[in-house]
Amino acid sequence: MRHNNLERELSLILLMTENRGYTVAQLCERLGISRRSLYYYLDFFRDYGFVVEKHGTCYSLDKSSPFFQKLIKKAHFTEDEAITMRRLLDRMDDSSIHVRHLKRKLDTLYDLDILNDVNLREQAANNVTALYEAIKMRKAVILRDYSSPHSDTVTNRVVEPFMFLDGNNEIRCYEIRTAQNKTFKISRIGSVMPLADDWEHENAHRRLFTDVFTFSGETTMPVELRLGRLAYNLLKEEYPQTEPYITPETDGQHWLLRIEVCSYLGVGRFVLGLLENVEVLGGEEFRRYLREKIKGMRV
Repeated sequence: MRHNNLERELSLILLMTENRGYTVAQLCERLGISRRSLYYYLDFFRDYGFVVEKHGTCYSLDKSSPFFQKLIKKAHFTEDEAITMRRLLDRMDDSSIHVRHLKRKLDTLYDLDILNDVNLREQAANNVTALYEAIKMRKAVILRDYSSPHSDTVTNRVVEPFMFLDGNNEIRCYEIRTAQNKTFKISRIGSVMPLADDWEHENAHRRLFTDVFTFSGETTMPVELRLGRLAYNLLKEEYPQTEPYITPETDGQHWLLRIEVCSYLGVGRFVLGLLENVEVLGGEEFRRYLREKIKGMRV
């Protein structure tokens, strides 16, 4: 029925506008649809004015899409007004049910998760707000008086910021002078100076992903495992964040894990420690990695 399709379309829009990106496999699994259906929905979105972005293997909807801009114009508050209200609410007594309700409402409508840390110092909060605005407007900034422990220097960095990390304690940027993607600590930034310059190097921006085994990288790789009961229980205990990617088989004795990882190190350690209770179904690169590891083992 059409209303079922509409429910999937709306659910897909919500998933693709979250702060994190989802792979094709993850989107299909969450919505219970085939890859063919997903690509049909993506084409449908493009036809109706959405900007569909792909970063590595992950898809998302650009919030500057014409459709979203129309919604924003109909909203009661501008995004800047919503940010100001959210920060004022953070300073109020959180025991009030009205305060909590308003926070949830603002976060839902305006996607303000980056401002939800009430322990941020005022300077850091100002920096986060300025960086958020730069990302939204696709503008370059100067990270003034950035203190680097590696080079033991305090310098100004001209960057194109494009992604918050680690609970908004870090910012992923393209540094123009070095032509490199780097991650900067918010707490080490003296101040953020907005520039009028638009992004000129967006094609060189490389998002940073962190997998469920806590390894980070600019690309992800698929892994598919068939788990016995022991491996299933240990995986849930040691890495509870894997649960959304696990589906039970009908025999009640095995579970499938389909996941994207940034490194084979974490998942490889898990599999090698439970070889008799894990079957590797994919991908082929992961199989080769395991064979090389097993070949090099000393017994």
